[in-house]
Amino acid sequence: MSDVIKLLPDSVANQIAAGEVIQRPASAVKELLENAVDAGATQIKLIVKDAGRTLIQVTDNGKGMTETDARMCFERHATSKINQASDLFSIRTMGFRGEALASIAAIARVELKTRTDTANLGTEVIVEGSVTASQQPCQSPTGTSIAVKNLFFNTPARRNFLKSDTVEKGHIYSELIRVALAYPDIGFMYYQNGQLTHQFEKSNLKQRIVNIFGNNYNQRLVPVEEQTEIVSIKGFVLKPEFSKKKRGEQFFFVNNRFIRSSYLNHAVDQAFQELIPEDLFSSFFLFMETDPGQIDVNVHPTKTEIKFQDDRYIYQILKSAVKRALGRYNITPTLDFERETAFDDVTFNKDQPVRPPSITINPDYNPFNTGRSSSRPAGNLTSRINPSQWEKLFPGQEDLPESPAPGQVRPGEGQQTTLTPAWEETALETGPKKPLHLHQRFILAPVKSGLMVIDHQRAHERILFERFLKNYENRKSASQHLLFPETISLNEQDADLLKEMLEQMSALGFVMDTMGKNTFVLSAIPAEIPESENLQGLVEGILENFRLNKVEMKLDALANLARSLARRLSLKHGKLLSEEEMMALTDALFACDMPYQSPAGKPTLTIIPLSDLSEKFK
Repeated sequence: MSDVIKLLPDSVANQIAAGEVIQRPASAVKELLENAVDAGATQIKLIVKDAGRTLIQVTDNGKGMTETDARMCFERHATSKINQASDLFSIRTMGFRGEALASIAAIARVELKTRTDTANLGTEVIVEGSVTASQQPCQSPTGTSIAVKNLFFNTPARRNFLKSDTVEKGHIYSELIRVALAYPDIGFMYYQNGQLTHQFEKSNLKQRIVNIFGNNYNQRLVPVEEQTEIVSIKGFVLKPEFSKKKRGEQFFFVNNRFIRSSYLNHAVDQAFQELIPEDLFSSFFLFMETDPGQIDVNVHPTKTEIKFQDDRYIYQILKSAVKRALGRYNITPTLDFERETAFDDVTFNKDQPVRPPSITINPDYNPFNTGRSSSRPAGNLTSRINPSQWEKLFPGQEDLPESPAPGQVRPGEGQQTTLTPAWEETALETGPKKPLHLHQRFILAPVKSGLMVIDHQRAHERILFERFLKNYENRKSASQHLLFPETISLNEQDADLLKEMLEQMSALGFVMDTMGKNTFVLSAIPAEIPESENLQGLVEGILENFRLNKVEMKLDALANLARSLARRLSLKHGKLLSEEEMMALTDALFACDMPYQSPAGKPTLTIIPLSDLSEKFK
């Protein structure tokens, strides 16, 4: 039998490694940006064309490389970061494996130009498919410029699996902001298809966050700071009212390295417990500094996972730090035990002396007197009321409101039934017809078959959703013009998404124009939106819901927008409804084409049969 095990050529080994390290254009951007940071750069320029398919170029003003280093950096496992295995426990740099450039050069054409500050000429190296095409002296400023062209040119299957330009640009921008957040003392410039789209000047951490995510974040950030022997924590969390439906704005950094950790996420979630609803997630930018010997960063090819030696202590310290920050800045509810409130209702007259309170005693009061007092009945109340007149036991039930206008459909035994008027058939023949509001969430109404329970938020979502779609179909989307147009500023990803949605937004009653790169002017809104609505938050919420629905439900653009808008404007749980509001909402719900489900497919109501209620009392 002949030998079957063979040593793979370096070119093949590099392509295999590239499959682990370079998964998409954003992966190459990450590696190149981290190399620029490790080179000591103070200014970094990122240039991207066609979402990274045609060109990814990173230029820095770091220390540069010598002629020999310029050639060696493309060799596999060639690195300046470590010399032996024990160095892995003292790593402070972003890179250390020596695989990134070799992996990129295996699947693209790479042009490198570099020069140190002591050299008169720089060095140019061109590598294509792991093969060095040329190396020669060149004119170059101090620092390094690496241009990656035709990514995945020799692995067409990988190139075909890339997503749309919008998606790939979103991943590239995410990698950029992760590095930019970790190093606010470095300036960044980002060019897309020949245009400068972002520029982040040197600043402190808070200013860098505001520059990336918008001026609105200036008032949303709560500082976090904790210093212990094990770990030091600093950064910011967003106030609870600005929580998101996705974990998109959650950033953990350990020794300035971006990481993902569900364990640490849980610690922050616990700190926000009872401050935000269960279906929302907090946003934060948290930086942890610890001894490199206490962590292992060599866990995953992308180096975004870290193992802590004392993870339980880190968990508790992080949770306490965030919770303390929320309490320190009066985000969590507190009780004031020092203020004396006993005299709040006492009015002092400086012209009259202060006298102690006196007690008035009625010497004629006889507790055993069975006669009526002037203000209340004595003895057994029920013995003085005719049992046939039971309504008198419940004041306010005598004058019941008349039934509202006829509705379309009512639930009964799980089937649709035509009812006229709305409450006549479903209400019990005896007893009150009023709906009740339970825990400011559920509307309770008696029906012949038992008890109907309506979730008022889901019901309102269904009503608004169908109203928006019908207005669009009938071309009756009414708009209310704003007295003063409002300027909406968004981050890069939200602005790109909103530009794609402008046609659908207009169809539902929004009048909006672009002004600059990521700024919009809103001059009219749908008539259903109250004037007191925070329009900046409204647009951000619509975009967040739209993106979430697009991923989970794959809705068409108009239905997605209508659902997002309905979700944002619906009456939230905790909103107290009057009797008239509950009856109007119930009638509007049963006038819908699909009253039994919310736009998300969740039930809007349920009926508890009388038999089930009777069973509870056996």
